[in-house]
Amino acid sequence: MNTASAPLTERWTSPEFEARLRAAGEERYHDRHPFNLRMHSGDLSPAELRRWIVNRFHYQRHIPVKDALITAKLNTPALRRMWLRRIQDHDGREEGEGGIERWLRLGEAAGLDRETLLCADGVLPGVRLAVDGYVNFCRLGSPLEAVAASLTELSAPDLMRARIDAFERHYPWIGPRGLSYFRGRVPQGRRDSREALGLVLGWARSRADQERAVAALRFKCDVLWSLLDAVDRADRREQT
Repeated sequence: MNTASAPLTERWTSPEFEARLRAAGEERYHDRHPFNLRMHSGDLSPAELRRWIVNRFHYQRHIPVKDALITAKLNTPALRRMWLRRIQDHDGREEGEGGIERWLRLGEAAGLDRETLLCADGVLPGVRLAVDGYVNFCRLGSPLEAVAASLTELSAPDLMRARIDAFERHYPWIGPRGLSYFRGRVPQGRRDSREALGLVLGWARSRADQERAVAALRFKCDVLWSLLDAVDRADRREQT
């Protein structure tokens, strides 16, 4: 058999590729971070929870920014309309709607005023670097890489359900109105991950494409992990 023209690396089958994407998310997703484990065990103080809300908001407010960059890379009206909905999910169709508004309400329920969140004075340098890195990745990467990075949404619905349960159980001083962001992300995360996964599976035509997609998802997991590292270190510095 002549193997001279055989590819050095065979393309994964679609089920193999999907399994590798899912494994990358499951192994590296930030639900396993010590800070998230402490949060879900009820071990955070009000000050620690507020610091997380402030710093995570810096990430939340940049989600529509990175999604606008991804939308600009898409080459059909149907794809742009699909991705545009993600921007509307966070920015809202009108004032007072959307995921960013719901995160502001979470901050208010936790005892933070909107100005504290919006001015971003409390955002840690490590969080700024992580968020800037993700936005620039979406700006400079290929459509395949930018969309693949969003596949952390595959793990998000389970995390949101665990977070709702943890907040209701351990942090009852945050009222139900403050949990609306988490509740909304359960169905949105399922829909968004299903759509993005379909695109990535279809766009990755070679083994090299597939490996770039898996690397992009791992990078996004590292972004979310680094964000929590920064918050966790700040909390521990305060305690010493």
